Amino acid sequence: MRTSQYHLVTRKETPQDAEIISHQLMIRAGMVRKIGAGLYTWSPLGFRVLRKVEAIIREEMNASGALEMLMPAVQPKELWEETGRIEDFGGQLLAMTDRAERDYFFGPTHEEVMTEFVRDEVTSYKQLPINFYQIQTKFRDEIRPRFGVMRSREFIMKDAYSFHLTAESLEETYRLMEQTYTKILSRMGLKFRCVLADSGAIGGSGSQEFHVIADSGEDAIMYSDDGDYAANIEKCEAVSLLSARAEPENELTEVATPDQKTIEQVTEFLGVNADQMVKTLLVEGVEGPVALVVRGDHHLSEVKAAHLSEVATPLRFLDDKEVQELAGCDVGSIGVKDLNCPIIVDLTVANMSDFICGANKEGYHLTGVNWQRDAEFQQQADIREAQAGDPSPDGQGILKQARGIEVGHIFQLGDKYSKAMNAVVLDENGRSQALQMGCYGMGVSRLVAAAIEQSHDDNGIIWPSALAPFQVALLPMNYQKSVQVKRTADELYEKLTKAGYEVILDDRKVRPGFMLSDFELLGIPHQVIIGDRSLDEGFVEYRHRQKMEKQKIEHAKIFDFLTQHTNL
Repeated sequence: MRTSQYHLVTRKETPQDAEIISHQLMIRAGMVRKIGAGLYTWSPLGFRVLRKVEAIIREEMNASGALEMLMPAVQPKELWEETGRIEDFGGQLLAMTDRAERDYFFGPTHEEVMTEFVRDEVTSYKQLPINFYQIQTKFRDEIRPRFGVMRSREFIMKDAYSFHLTAESLEETYRLMEQTYTKILSRMGLKFRCVLADSGAIGGSGSQEFHVIADSGEDAIMYSDDGDYAANIEKCEAVSLLSARAEPENELTEVATPDQKTIEQVTEFLGVNADQMVKTLLVEGVEGPVALVVRGDHHLSEVKAAHLSEVATPLRFLDDKEVQELAGCDVGSIGVKDLNCPIIVDLTVANMSDFICGANKEGYHLTGVNWQRDAEFQQQADIREAQAGDPSPDGQGILKQARGIEVGHIFQLGDKYSKAMNAVVLDENGRSQALQMGCYGMGVSRLVAAAIEQSHDDNGIIWPSALAPFQVALLPMNYQKSVQVKRTADELYEKLTKAGYEVILDDRKVRPGFMLSDFELLGIPHQVIIGDRSLDEGFVEYRHRQKMEKQKIEHAKIFDFLTQHTNL
């Protein structure tokens, strides 16, 4: 491809609304163009990368035995009413009405549509197991779309759905998809981790996320420094940091703490550490308010708390008025003594003694508080976020933390959707049985941004070879003026193109410095700089985008050099 025949528009300025590097670089490189909140047009350059991501996904999904198909993006509301998921997605669903006043949603996901297809098409256990997938546009009406294509409203996704007669068969395909996702991300040249995850609005008994490791990642992932354990922080098990509860040593004492509202303020005022305190959070329960208690230096996991059977869905913290009515104080003075509601404590808190908490009295705290003697809890549970330095739940080393960008999520759904939508088959005994179902999603457009977040420098993108829009960039200096530069560039371009390489030849009338900085921004892995002076000496210059060190290569040997150093 010659730049004179291609649409290549780069920008020096960084858009003000571009908060993260992938958004900034994709706009500056001309890969995408915003047309509305969370809506982007992909340019020919960006689309080449997008198609490469799709191709790798498609090849590996096909190799796994999955069958590609295409479902409608617009879905009848009635299907979502069958599963009762409208409230789960809430405002993310883009609703529309046709001329006959029938209600539809623009699909954010396709569990309902897929299950509807299978309940009519699959009727016998002999057709199982089977795994269908598609690569298609989705829409989720994000409250605040941001970060470019990383969190856009319209996006491209690969979603697959498998169906089984037994849970054992589902487990086999689930593990096959785990292996398939690992192959996909490895082929793309990305550093990633597979972690245990919460199933969220999709549901099911178990799930795992695939995260591209990047400092800018939205998600915190925890992993063992000496084992295989890895989990999203929302799912990571937080073990008790105390093996047993010590006997009380201090008397219960009420201490005035005027105007001290936060853990930081109280610990500084009393001259104690945060791990000597507990904080009590009041939430709406199924049968009235519930108190959740974690150590002062820990954070409540709202995801874990939301899964407690005693806690109402969705999780809601009591407002200031409700706190005053229950505890007789503001939020900063809530404690566990004489609190008139069920108390659920974190595993570490259950083993604490002589701790400090609010006194349920404005401007006062209690010291020397002990369970059984001064207060009672009704239940202990893992309700805090794990932290770096905690023991690994598998007993292998300690937990470390990294940032990740979620690009894939696989679920064991069981019969959640098949029962709701009456997707059944006849088993070998002729009995009707609800299908077991798996779901496997991967963000196609998000992967493009994740690759940039993981690999870039101050000058621009550094593409993994498998995702680069072009493999080789030929950068001739004074192409329009120098006969020998033009001849050399054209000959090398023709030879590489015939050999099957994806080559871009910059034949624009631009200054050499502008050309070089443009291709640093674009991130093409292999760059050949052709100039009169170097040709007169019998060589051209080569640089790899990752290293950016110029090498002198004999003009006659540059083709062989490229064939040895590129992954065609």
